[in-house]
Amino acid sequence: MSRKAAERLEELGVNMGLDDESAQGFDFYIPVDGIPRNDPRLVAVVEELGSEGASGGLANLEVVEIPDGVEWEIEEYDGIEWVAERHRTWG
Repeated sequence: MSRKAAERLEELGVNMGLDDESAQGFDFYIPVDGIPRNDPRLVAVVEELGSEGASGGLANLEVVEIPDGVEWEIEEYDGIEWVAERHRTWG
């Protein structure tokens, strides 16, 4: 995510670790590990800044509407995430 989005999240009470020395060099993107993708503060920041303003150099953040009653989860492959409907899986 963008530094601007991370700073806005910190204003909303999410600890993004921007004060850590290790984060000082992160201007291109800020990792969002540990923030639930349905966190209302994250959703609000993406809606407020728009996809272009909230996304960093390695992200394309957007808010998607999921119909009521759909069980969903975040799928991920090689760092790319998407929303998927939860299905049963057998070994």
